[in-house]
Amino acid sequence: MTGWERFESDVAGMWRALFAPQPLIRLEVIRILVPLAILGFLSSRLIHADDWLSSAGFRLPDIPEDWRQPIRVPALDPWAAWLLCATLVVTGLSVSAGLFTRYTSAVFCVGLVYVALADRLAAFTVSKIGPILILAICLSPAGTRWSIDERLRRNRDSTWIPPDRVSGGSIVFFQAMLPIFYLSSGIAKANGDWMTYPYVLWTHLHDSYQTPVSWFLANHTPPWGFTVLQTITLVFEFFAPAWFAFRATRPFALAWALAMHLMIGLMFGPVIWFALLMMSLLIGSYAPLRWLNWAFRQPTS
Repeated sequence: MTGWERFESDVAGMWRALFAPQPLIRLEVIRILVPLAILGFLSSRLIHADDWLSSAGFRLPDIPEDWRQPIRVPALDPWAAWLLCATLVVTGLSVSAGLFTRYTSAVFCVGLVYVALADRLAAFTVSKIGPILILAICLSPAGTRWSIDERLRRNRDSTWIPPDRVSGGSIVFFQAMLPIFYLSSGIAKANGDWMTYPYVLWTHLHDSYQTPVSWFLANHTPPWGFTVLQTITLVFEFFAPAWFAFRATRPFALAWALAMHLMIGLMFGPVIWFALLMMSLLIGSYAPLRWLNWAFRQPTS
């Protein structure tokens, strides 16, 4: 075998290993938790549907040929805004419960795209990545197990046995998205003040998102402590693809990421929904399989 043939064989082997079937339970954990985190984020807006999305509320003026407004979404009538928000709630909960998952996730995704474009002032990270995550769920076999869809299919065919594994690509998407997201965040921080001003993280504790936890930490932790955390966070995000790629470092990366998002949720008020969304993805993608099997009362192979 020539050197080139050996290289091709190694690449093919890595490709097969990357997309080898993975436990279906990972995908179902993501399907159950992610829509709930998204709906939690939207909840404060959904209860004011007419003011949020309809012509009865404040709307940004049309700014033609401006990069800050690449597309303008027209306002809805108040009744249509309420109908849209009701549809978001119903379809989001249906995806989480696994009811007609393929169809309800498609409708939920379209609704999320609309609200992200309709009110850019209220758009946040959850608004922007939510539609992509739900689209990935829609295009996967999510809802095959631990769902209403499973029960309905068993009622139709008592001999049907749901699979334990799923095509690796359905889960690799989420597993790859996380370290790429962290790397992008680290690059954005480096292009800002995080590498030139040692107290950026400390200053974040004093904005309008302050909670009792962040108030306590700001008053009882020396500023240099936040400089240390700031540095660790940058190192974690810059090298996240490596931390999660290698089996030896993956448990430490998972533990740090979960702790980081837990503190973000506790210290920055409304950002708790973003923290819960990221923690849901982390648990579904990287949590030890025996933990997930225990949570779903599945026998460990």
